[in-house]
Amino acid sequence: MPDASTLRAHFPVFERVAYLNAGTCGPLAAEALQRGADSALRAAEEGRSADYYPRLGEAREELRARYGELVGAQSPHDVAVTASTSEGMARVIAGLDLRPGDEIVTADDEHPGLLGPLSAARRLRGITVKVVPLRRIAAHIGRRTKLVACSHVHWATGELAPEDLAARPADVPLLLDGAQGAGAVPVDVAALRCDFYAAAGQKWLCGPVGLGLLWISPDWQERVMVHMPTYAHLSEPSAGLEARPWPDARAHDAFATSAEAYLAGVAAHDVLADAGWADVHARAAALAADLADQLAERGHEVAPRGRSTLVSWKAEDPDAVVAACAERGVAVRSFAGLPWVRASVGAWNDQSDLKRLLAAIA
Repeated sequence: MPDASTLRAHFPVFERVAYLNAGTCGPLAAEALQRGADSALRAAEEGRSADYYPRLGEAREELRARYGELVGAQSPHDVAVTASTSEGMARVIAGLDLRPGDEIVTADDEHPGLLGPLSAARRLRGITVKVVPLRRIAAHIGRRTKLVACSHVHWATGELAPEDLAARPADVPLLLDGAQGAGAVPVDVAALRCDFYAAAGQKWLCGPVGLGLLWISPDWQERVMVHMPTYAHLSEPSAGLEARPWPDARAHDAFATSAEAYLAGVAAHDVLADAGWADVHARAAALAADLADQLAERGHEVAPRGRSTLVSWKAEDPDAVVAACAERGVAVRSFAGLPWVRASVGAWNDQSDLKRLLAAIA
């Protein structure tokens, strides 16, 4: 496995900061910045008519194909290019045929991007939301359960969704929040046996804010209603009131995204893909495990975690720890209402980043 220096050189932030916060936003590669800037400059100089929108569409399809390959989609059209993980999850929950008395099972301390649409479904549609420990979630599936919705990799701790979810009843779909999964750990939607996988473009895929993906199993594409189709979602926009959404995941694309964002997302993806996804995943997981061990050796209580890229430890005042780290040029994060400080460890990090972090919290 090559060392981190080659990959690290693509990200200007490491000239200044021990950046350990890709779980919020990944480091931005110089190539991504340049690709987006070139597109914006061309639009400024040539205008945004003529071939601007065709080029925008081509960029979106480039990104869709890359996202689809990354998660193991059978077809690029099984993937919607969304604006965020949260948008993808909200589209699924809003689009399912949920009725009063139906139940969704979710896990403790899930991200607000999942809890928000679950709360809305409970309030507006009369469903029940059952909240249980992540490791026990499969045991709580019952006859009223119409959806299981939880993290693939838990955003606060790095804990993985339990493997026994793959053995759930065949008629209960699974929605995975992959915000801390895609780009960070290997993702194979078939192996996960999920039906929906939502993920972010700005986190472990290092793209700009405003990109995400939603994979929808072909078995479920006709069963997720499209409540607000607009121009981008229609297979034949010129059909007027007879126009219908695409019959696949494209019907759930973001309402509007710039060509600059799409192209920057493509460039960011390619920096990581060129490094080799297997190496990217393996290096990040190994370095994160090393950090967890070093924290434990120093007496810190490390949150239960799986083979992921997130390492969290308990602090008496997490916000103060984050502020102290920032003063020393180390980027980590805390969580409102939770006792953890989280470091997000990527293949672009190295031991120098870990040493700076450990020194900052000593």
